[in-house]
Amino acid sequence: MSFPKNATLSPVPFKIAVPQKEIDDFKTLLQLSQLPPPIWEGTQPQFGVQSKWMSETKEYWETKFDWRSHEAEINKYPQYTVPITSSLGATLDIHFIAHLSSDPDAVTLLLLHGWPGSFIEFLDLITTLSASTTPAFNIIVPSLPGYAFSSGPPLDRDFDLAEVGEMLNSLMVGLGFGKESGGYIAQGGDIGSFLSRLLQERYEDCKAIHLNALFPTDTYPTENLTPSDLRGLERAKAFRTTGGAYGLTHATRPSTIGHVLSSTPLALLAWVGEKLLEWTDEDPSVEAVLRLVTLWWFTKTAPRAIYPYRQIFRRPDSAKTVWKKPVGYSLFPEDIIPTGKIWAEFETEGKMVWFKEHETGGHFAAMEKPKALAEDLVQFVLFLKGLEK
Repeated sequence: MSFPKNATLSPVPFKIAVPQKEIDDFKTLLQLSQLPPPIWEGTQPQFGVQSKWMSETKEYWETKFDWRSHEAEINKYPQYTVPITSSLGATLDIHFIAHLSSDPDAVTLLLLHGWPGSFIEFLDLITTLSASTTPAFNIIVPSLPGYAFSSGPPLDRDFDLAEVGEMLNSLMVGLGFGKESGGYIAQGGDIGSFLSRLLQERYEDCKAIHLNALFPTDTYPTENLTPSDLRGLERAKAFRTTGGAYGLTHATRPSTIGHVLSSTPLALLAWVGEKLLEWTDEDPSVEAVLRLVTLWWFTKTAPRAIYPYRQIFRRPDSAKTVWKKPVGYSLFPEDIIPTGKIWAEFETEGKMVWFKEHETGGHFAAMEKPKALAEDLVQFVLFLKGLEK
């Protein structure tokens, strides 16, 4: 399908095609990369990624993993790039998937990933949502600036989520999905959650948002808590106590960690793989982990994607939201900071109109539970349509 007739942008079709020399160089570097000597901490889960997992995954990466097969699978989804210019003068090429419906009444979704993620975590969700007819969906999944095949942030100044949000809204309006055409619904977790909140606050083109992460920005009621609420509190406390050092590193020493993660595939595997294992309900397959890490390696994502943490960690007030549009929220219990219904209602100042609590699932909802998240989005959209009547 083509973009709407009122589109003002001219996206260029895109296919992933990593040069063979880069693949050969990667395999050589991976083979020569050394694992550390055995240490006690490498056998204790509370101290980070485990030595046995790293060793076994390195061997699998070297002997069984086939990037070309993943490349071909990803290329089945229609991808594009298009330059977007912000009001501050940055012009970046934004890469995105666009799965468009032939139904003129299709609802438009903007699906936003976070760190350490990418557009590929939405592939199964796209497949499931594209089968829906009541409602039908137009689905746009961008690579955030600095991630995968999108351009990195400007080299001559700082760059923050407000500018990212402006560029994402410009993308949606330029593709023909602005308020005159019915607008769009933004969905996200992690950094995608922060961006969705920003979009509903600042742009009329964003008519509602759905979140699978709702990070607290204030103190919350402590009465009438459910057992689920209490479990969420304990998990959030554990994350804040022992799980957030990576983010502080990103916020305060982005150049240093960027150089470390660009030095060897194993460094990147350890840093990203730890999060994929720790922030999920069930461990993802080794193929899923390596698909993401390999994509990051070939696109040099790691050093370019750290910039949001300066804002999130060093300017936490910037995450405070003026809630203007309807909010849907799906709670997955093994998220890093599960936010129960009582707190979600408090946080969104009454704008949360739809809520679903799941029994399983973690931080990467689109990757872990694509069918459940797709069903939630369908139900949320149908609820919104009911409100419009």
